[in-house]
Amino acid sequence: MTTATRTIVMTGATRGIGLEAAREFLRRSPDTHLVVLGRGSSAAQVLPSLREVSPHVSTVDIDLSSKASVAAAGAQLEDLLDSGELPPLRGLVFNAGVQFSNALATTVDGYEKTFAVNVMSTHQLLRQLHPHIQAPARIVVTVSDAHFGDLRHTGGTMPAPQWAIPEISRPGAFHRSGDVRAGRRAYVTSKLGGIHLVHEWARRLPDGIDIVSYNPSLVVGTGLARESGGAFPFLMRWIIPLLTVTPLVDTPVPAGEKLADAILSVTPAATGAYIHRKKATASSTESYDTDRERALWNWLEQVYGQPTEGAKSAYDIRPSPVRDRDR
Repeated sequence: MTTATRTIVMTGATRGIGLEAAREFLRRSPDTHLVVLGRGSSAAQVLPSLREVSPHVSTVDIDLSSKASVAAAGAQLEDLLDSGELPPLRGLVFNAGVQFSNALATTVDGYEKTFAVNVMSTHQLLRQLHPHIQAPARIVVTVSDAHFGDLRHTGGTMPAPQWAIPEISRPGAFHRSGDVRAGRRAYVTSKLGGIHLVHEWARRLPDGIDIVSYNPSLVVGTGLARESGGAFPFLMRWIIPLLTVTPLVDTPVPAGEKLADAILSVTPAATGAYIHRKKATASSTESYDTDRERALWNWLEQVYGQPTEGAKSAYDIRPSPVRDRDR
């Protein structure tokens, strides 16, 4: 049996492209211990199938819509890493994401749920775990080309993002927030936020610890559309699958393989890069906004600046002047 020499922590590994990516990089990297962060029941269901690939898999229960739950999961991971029960942390994968049929879903902490899960929880976990990451390492945040909000990238199925911090963190921030279109706007805005977050973290992480955003593009069979409302679930179930014979659409297995390439650094990309499937390329013009990125960072630091109950400590993450000049 191969001994695990490194740890990768992953959200969104219980279904769709995340599950396929987990299987793939466990096959390719038998010395990796994978920690699946997920709801207890869903994580327990996939654990046997992942352990058929590798014995080096464990789970930690988490609710990404709860600050306290995220803090507690982070603290559990810190303890496991500090005690040596887990090998050195070499990677984090933030693949979990939600989309709702409106922009009114609310977390236990009072935040709009799409933004809380897709953006806020990523920052919270990163600020708690980043001191434990050992270089060389790669952090991957799954985003979406829907953040472009244009006809070319969404086929007219998604509106453009509407950025405003901190307003978009609150339920009801978008026009007619009870409508399906507002739910989709909340989703694309959160994916834009994920890219902003990657850019700002890239300035602040030390050399040898890279962070990239990954866009799988359109993938059928992931289950993401099940709560999106309107005609979108119908399109994703019956119409879009017809396009899988073209280069435009993937199914979970090939999309998971591409995500595994990003996780394992098979796909070359500098820190802060946007990976579209298998190639680093440019994200939307709107996504390169230093002022927005710092405003998002500052607001998130106000939210998480004091240790949340259950967290072991809070950390000061300062920008690197060198990386600042490079942008």
